[in-house]
Amino acid sequence: MSKLITLQTPLDMHLHLRDAQMLQLVAPLTAKTFSGALVMPNLVPPVTTKEALLAYKQRICNAAGDEKFEPYMTLFFQHYSYDFLKEVKEHIIGIKLYPAGITTNSETGVSSLDSETLRPTLEAMSELGIPLCVHGETNGFVMDREKEFMPIYASLAEAFPKLKIIMEHITTKAAVDLLDKYDNLFATITVQHLLITLDDVAGGMLKPHLFCKPIAKRYEDRSALQKVALSAHPKVMFGSDSAPHPKHKKESCGCAAGVFTAPIALQILAQFFDKYKSLENLQAFISDNALNIYGITPPKKEVTLIQKEFIVPQSYDNFGETVVPMYAGETITWSIVE
Repeated sequence: MSKLITLQTPLDMHLHLRDAQMLQLVAPLTAKTFSGALVMPNLVPPVTTKEALLAYKQRICNAAGDEKFEPYMTLFFQHYSYDFLKEVKEHIIGIKLYPAGITTNSETGVSSLDSETLRPTLEAMSELGIPLCVHGETNGFVMDREKEFMPIYASLAEAFPKLKIIMEHITTKAAVDLLDKYDNLFATITVQHLLITLDDVAGGMLKPHLFCKPIAKRYEDRSALQKVALSAHPKVMFGSDSAPHPKHKKESCGCAAGVFTAPIALQILAQFFDKYKSLENLQAFISDNALNIYGITPPKKEVTLIQKEFIVPQSYDNFGETVVPMYAGETITWSIVE
């Protein structure tokens, strides 16, 4: 008899929805199976004003249609005043800090990560209870960028002990080891970093649809991520970092960084947790921990999955856009019950 699991209010706490036609294509794919998602602000130009924030949220809601889905909004980090943050607090659940030029559309990010330089904004965020979400990489050697960022996380955690700091899409054992050293550090983990290493990306023929930033790391790093996710560690939560790019920008010279997992994330996670006999912990990883960390109340939604084969589509096409998902054309062992 096939196994079943019903998830309550699944949440994706790190998601790229892009804009325009791409938003029209990908937003319904997330809204169908997730109750809510934390939306990244790295558009062109980035989301830095109240007007841009509210307009973007409305475009997302329009694209999601009639689904029960809450887009949790973020601002692109820059130096904000206390008064401005107090005004927008009710409309956001975090501010996303990007080191300048480190990933897609981050050219206007932060050039100095010194605690004192960031102090006015981070103190205001601490007082107002606004979490700081961080893309934690330096511009060093690509395999060491996250590990090199750990002292910066430690410095921020110590300098601003009341500030919730989310280490986004962690990929290393070093990040896992740091997690419990500071009460105010938390983390998101993606599907792809639980499953692959750099060997899967570039060990044979290059697989552009597995290429993302932070890049997949070593076996020992993957094992550390798997351990905290499968055990439902209370300080980690699911964040897909699902990052759609048009097919022609992935399958080209100068391949864009990003793995598109939004429509298959729950199925792959059910398969993964089942494989390691930890299916009972998926609810905490996919929802409960995020509810506790962010203190949010998403719309109620139940999603039931069954242990039944599902062939991942070769692509998702609509509105003049084509996006290729992770594991395109491959068979996975869990499906969503419609």
